[in-house]
Amino acid sequence: MFSIKMTFLPRLPRCFLPGRRVFSSRLVTGVFERCPCLYATSTRKKHSRRFLSYQEGFLTRGFRSKGNNVILMGSPGAGKTAVGRILGHRLGRKVVDIDDDVLETVWGMSVADKLSQVGSDGFVDAEGQALLQYSTNDAVISLSGSNPMHKKAMEHVKSLGTVVYLDVEDGDILNRLAEMKVNRIVGQNEGISMSEILQYRKQFYESSYDVRITCARGDSAEEIADKVFQHLMDSAADAGYVSTRTEYPDGEESPGFLDVVLEGLAPDGGLYVPKEKIPHLSLGQWERLVNCSYKERALRILETWLSPTDLHPSILQSMVTKAYSHNFQHEAIAPLVKLNDQYYVHELFHGPTASFKDLALQLTPHFFSEGISRRSTSDGPVKFLILVATSGDTGSAVLEGFKGNAKTSVMVLYPKEGVSEIQKAQMVSADDPNTRVIGVNGDFDFCQTAIKTIFNDLSFNKKLMDTFSVQLSAANSLNWGRLLPQVVYHASAYLDLVKSGAISMGEMADLCVPTGNFGNILAAYYVKEMGIPFNNLVCASNENNVLTEFFHTGSYNMATRHLQQTISPSIDILKSSNLERLIYHASGSGTVVANLMRLLEENKVFKISDDLRNELSTIFKAAFTSEERCLDTIRSTFKHTGYVMDTHTAVAMDIASRFAHPNRPMIISATAHYSKFAYDVLTGLRHYPSSHHPAELFTSLRKLDARPPLHASLEFVVSRPKLQNAVCEADISTLMEEIEIFLKR
Repeated sequence: MFSIKMTFLPRLPRCFLPGRRVFSSRLVTGVFERCPCLYATSTRKKHSRRFLSYQEGFLTRGFRSKGNNVILMGSPGAGKTAVGRILGHRLGRKVVDIDDDVLETVWGMSVADKLSQVGSDGFVDAEGQALLQYSTNDAVISLSGSNPMHKKAMEHVKSLGTVVYLDVEDGDILNRLAEMKVNRIVGQNEGISMSEILQYRKQFYESSYDVRITCARGDSAEEIADKVFQHLMDSAADAGYVSTRTEYPDGEESPGFLDVVLEGLAPDGGLYVPKEKIPHLSLGQWERLVNCSYKERALRILETWLSPTDLHPSILQSMVTKAYSHNFQHEAIAPLVKLNDQYYVHELFHGPTASFKDLALQLTPHFFSEGISRRSTSDGPVKFLILVATSGDTGSAVLEGFKGNAKTSVMVLYPKEGVSEIQKAQMVSADDPNTRVIGVNGDFDFCQTAIKTIFNDLSFNKKLMDTFSVQLSAANSLNWGRLLPQVVYHASAYLDLVKSGAISMGEMADLCVPTGNFGNILAAYYVKEMGIPFNNLVCASNENNVLTEFFHTGSYNMATRHLQQTISPSIDILKSSNLERLIYHASGSGTVVANLMRLLEENKVFKISDDLRNELSTIFKAAFTSEERCLDTIRSTFKHTGYVMDTHTAVAMDIASRFAHPNRPMIISATAHYSKFAYDVLTGLRHYPSSHHPAELFTSLRKLDARPPLHASLEFVVSRPKLQNAVCEADISTLMEEIEIFLKR
């Protein structure tokens, strides 16, 4: 039986167990009052004050119509009544059970008698009409399982406070109902099983909550109350986002999620990160996500990062559904493919532009649109110009993601000689009038540095606002709204390992990521911090191996290096911008980061402390490979498995083989489809192409009859007319002129 277990509180008599209608909530409240308290009175007052700050935040950040109650919602058998009592005691608030304290009082009869009187069909309406008349403050309210089925009543309930959905595992629900000898619930007709009616009811819970509490299998009422309580306290401390280069004093107001999405970079040149701790899920909570679809995982994971005051779950759910539907060519979105018992390839290239960037950039534009809508309401209409520096894949993914967005224009800068012909063809065929693509006679690091310089030029930004009513933003992984969705797919890879039976939940796995700008592997670091048991995060580089040196020595040295163009151009990067975020998390100091970044700008080199390097080495492993080994890896992998890798995934595969442990699976992040780098892939397979022309390359690839198959839309995209032929020198003032010319059109 699902019993109330409390430290310092004796076990209640059996008659007080939840689910039995033989007692009143007032009697149980009396028991609580007579028993030793869980917390001292001063502690309860402190929690109550902290919760008040949570409510004030809820009211000030977009939910002014909300009351101040905590409202527990969930299936029959979820433990709402028991959890409500525990939570009310901890918060020092009155406890209201809708069945006992509202419905039976209004009706003057028991719930069972009312059900018998009006029947199942009339009960939900009778319940809803009674609930519409109810109002209270400063309470923890436990709804009945059927309350959310009455739409108008639930709208009223939502106005009374924060609705917390106790998302309890179905097996636990069914077991509890069986122990309580409940064999039929409201709305369950003949021939419908208990499991089916519970599934039917979930749609009402899913559309009504502000906060979801994912409960592990077997959680007691006390453990569920702990999760609710901790979430409320964490939310009370939620203070938005900070720059990696600034020390923020306590109490200083920080921007919210949609603000940092629109701003892109912090005013001091740093990158935004959450001010509070990285969210954490227990292994039991992660296990609840194993059988979820990618969209369901995305919603549940992103909810742990985003306050409902920033982005309400109902809005987020709509965004996720739009992002991960028809525009991906595999139903699993990011499937995990077994090569052998050691290696698993995580295919991140099934989106519209055939790279891992799509997994974020199909969602990020929805964040932008929501942010623009809210800002326009308060500050008048403002258009945004998104500046993008790309080493190959980001450009086409941003162009595709923001296509047709009337409030947002996009300018993409790419190194003219630093991307593959097919990557270039994807970008220069963009036909949206709100897009501009420019090849730069320089390398990616210049493009990225130029964008940061333009962002930090206050007079130029003021000119754009005054003249064009345009604000600059970024969609690289510099932007937190672009980086955050990448957390989902790394977690999903581990969950798919568990789902396949390769490992059990809690067993370790390793992950290898081909790395340039460090955003992709940083997202994996966040997943590890969230509780996914990754052992090693392996940072795989090509001959531009500045990151390998950093993790081995603690020194980040660009002074003695020149960027080399390789057959894996998307990681031809020397200035890995997202490393700044990692150093911030590991050091806990914006001052440390600001000093290191200043040294990098002035001297092109910095060095972290030995203690910090040692700490990072417990998580990150790093190595680099040559072009020859990369091509050999493509050939040997195809020979032994029939699987074709692109030139970036092959970098990861070669490095992964050096760190693979026989008792741990190794996940390889496949960041792009091999057809994007067809010339070099065919060279690696010794099918030497005679031309760089995309049509001829695709014809040669088709003859391989390999797995995975050719990307369905890529061949069509690269055959489109080349409309964006602009080229400019690597000069910041010239780029500023190009921006103004573009905005005048």
